[in-house]
Amino acid sequence: MAMGGNGTGPQMNVTPMIDVLLVLIIIFMVIAPAKSVGFDSSVPQPAAPDAAPAPPSTIVIYVKAGGQVEVNRQPVVLNELATKLLSIFHGRPDATVFVGGDPELEFGAIAAVIDEAKGAGIRRLALLPKGSL
Repeated sequence: MAMGGNGTGPQMNVTPMIDVLLVLIIIFMVIAPAKSVGFDSSVPQPAAPDAAPAPPSTIVIYVKAGGQVEVNRQPVVLNELATKLLSIFHGRPDATVFVGGDPELEFGAIAAVIDEAKGAGIRRLALLPKGSL
């Protein structure tokens, strides 16, 4: 008593599985970028020999015990400090100044330097801790 007509067993229909795989391939092709995008970069060029050196990025004003003022180790008269700072920070948006002083110095001398710097348009001041220079 045979149940099948020609004697072959059941066969699996793979058409729906192939359709699902094709849909997944199309989805992954759409999601994946066609071309990887990176950042543009260029090699730094050497500076021209006649170019002026860049001003130092860190400006430190130090007040010595006798009241002498130094800007990056160069002596400056307190009355000319605002002019010196204006010339240093002309066209530079990063106007940050570090102010330090001798440990035995009264704070009034430091306050006078801070006042001169504020008068020159410096809005970002940082006080250096004792003994940092």
